[in-house]
Amino acid sequence: MTGTNSPRATGASRPTGSRPEGASRATGSRASRPSARELIEAIVDPGSWHGWDEPVEITTDDPEYRADLERARERTGLDESVITGEGRIEGRRVALIACEFRFLAGSIGVAAGERLVRAVERATAERLPLLAAPASGGTRMQEGTVAFLQMVKVAAAITDHKAAGLPYLVHLRHPTTGGVLASWGSLGHVTAAEPGALIGFMGPRVHEALYGEEFPPGVQNAENLMNHGLIDAVLPHSRLSGVAARVLRVLCAGAPAPAAAPAAVPPASAGAWGAAGAAAADRGAPGDVPGGGVSPAGGGSGRGGARGAATAEAAGPAGGVSAAHDQAALAASAGASEAPEGVESGAPAPAADAGTAAEDPGWRENTAPGSAAAAVPGRPVSGASGVPGGSVASAPGAPDDTDDTDAGAVAPTAEVSIRASRRVERPGVRDLLRVAAEDVSPLSGTGAGEHDPGLLLALARVGGTPCVVLGHNRRSARKGETAEGPGEGQALGPAGLRTARRGMRIAAELGLPLLTVIDTAGAALSREAEEGGLAAEIARCLADMVTLPAPTLCLLLGQGAGGAALALLPADRVVAARHAWLSPLPPEGASAILHRTTERAYEVAARQGVRSADLLAQGIVDRIVEEDAEEDAEEDVAGDAGGSGAPDVFLSRLGQLLGAELAALRAQDPDERLAARRVRHRRIGLPR
Repeated sequence: MTGTNSPRATGASRPTGSRPEGASRATGSRASRPSARELIEAIVDPGSWHGWDEPVEITTDDPEYRADLERARERTGLDESVITGEGRIEGRRVALIACEFRFLAGSIGVAAGERLVRAVERATAERLPLLAAPASGGTRMQEGTVAFLQMVKVAAAITDHKAAGLPYLVHLRHPTTGGVLASWGSLGHVTAAEPGALIGFMGPRVHEALYGEEFPPGVQNAENLMNHGLIDAVLPHSRLSGVAARVLRVLCAGAPAPAAAPAAVPPASAGAWGAAGAAAADRGAPGDVPGGGVSPAGGGSGRGGARGAATAEAAGPAGGVSAAHDQAALAASAGASEAPEGVESGAPAPAADAGTAAEDPGWRENTAPGSAAAAVPGRPVSGASGVPGGSVASAPGAPDDTDDTDAGAVAPTAEVSIRASRRVERPGVRDLLRVAAEDVSPLSGTGAGEHDPGLLLALARVGGTPCVVLGHNRRSARKGETAEGPGEGQALGPAGLRTARRGMRIAAELGLPLLTVIDTAGAALSREAEEGGLAAEIARCLADMVTLPAPTLCLLLGQGAGGAALALLPADRVVAARHAWLSPLPPEGASAILHRTTERAYEVAARQGVRSADLLAQGIVDRIVEEDAEEDAEEDVAGDAGGSGAPDVFLSRLGQLLGAELAALRAQDPDERLAARRVRHRRIGLPR
């Protein structure tokens, strides 16, 4: 069966219009860069391609976004930005995934993310080597934060594939930026790039919009990255097939070419694919790598690989999760215009409005995802709250719930929360440890000669529970700084992410819970960060977090902008302060992409669903903790007028909640908890 996005399908003429961002910086003409279809035709043996893709329907209610999708389909002859399937390279069966940049700049939304994950899961189940050829601006801005989190589940699927001892090769095409580079674009066993390709974490236009200056030339190109050891080769398309065949002869350990491909099977639940993969592994199917092959990316605990086949069962497309794993996941998560616009480095129009509400920062919407009283912006709600501090339903083993919600409260707008998160007096991770932790022992750097002030790593007892703490370190306020701009904070660089991975290893080795604290205006955007492997370190953090055997809890405390936030997010549970938020980019950057101005930042943020209430409704966040509870104000008034006031009371409540959450996670069966974590992230963006 040939899928909708098969290279054999009806072709389409090349688009007209402006050159994609960065194209002028790359060598070679635009005409010399093949489409995804043409690339696949050039790589696989003639007549061997077999598409895996099922048709994708347009479901958005946003008329502008619908029009964008319809134009992209007409222009490319494809129904989404990615093509998946299998072919043969010198007779060897291989799976391929590729982006079509002409389809909304190759951006990844929910449908594209789901297609990618299904393909990776199928390749793992059938024990096929996997080749990826991204060309993308990153997250599809029209779909907002939920599209951003597709990178987590794609990275998780890739990590499982590698843990199964199967090769993963990557060919970065022009351009590859944003979340795609910072996830599945940077996890290859071997990585090559197209000559002259623009390869970088942040697109030049967004950098200029945020910082008022052009990004240094000559940094974000394939040749420079190879010179800095970030990719292995720069290869023209004409050499891809031969080089891939040579590499696979080694990585597949000389296994004979697989037998004929099985009969076409429509995408099934991951339970079916997982079972097939486990069975294939047991019987030593063709293509197995003797001795278990290479270790998973990221250098994390080897236990992640051992669980790859087991957790694959729990990961199911379109709600196809097995009943047992589904119940475990719900219990553990307590919830029962073309060019690069609309993506991280540049794209078309904003998504459907997530809604606005009265600017009341004191509302108490604390409803668990999937409950009858789901969060609706601007609508009074009520719901169950949890351990001390109030919130949503608790995980198994957590303290009994008590209801302290305010049924008449209204959700704050995105603007209110973003401004609140950027106040210079807002408490950060150091304040949290000062108020809510004991036996705090800060650790310095990576342990291998690097230190980044943008990340704090410590051992501590938070709310009475011992844990490893790693979090974004808010910079001390600059004189005259206000909440009117993006609030730079202490930017996080590659060394900070390597420090975070040190903390993850400590937690895994000692069986300690890991607490991550997100409060960042974004990653460092500089020559040093790009050449130091920023995108690759974000990808490795994602791979480590999704497979970490230790219990993991994430606190979304303040700003949550871009890959620096995403790197610390994929935990067993996520708690959010009321005014915390999460987005693919700082709102000003997203506004610059969509509207060529930063003046519509708050409007874009509202449409992207960045607020804690939006994240709760999507199942990304499990609990919301109020920041201005009446009891805080009462204690503040009753206390010493010269004291630190309500923030310390809030942090004390927060610490009690975090301690209870960590203790509950630690009490869970490790295998069940890890399986539930994988289901949690596998289902992001799917119907709940």
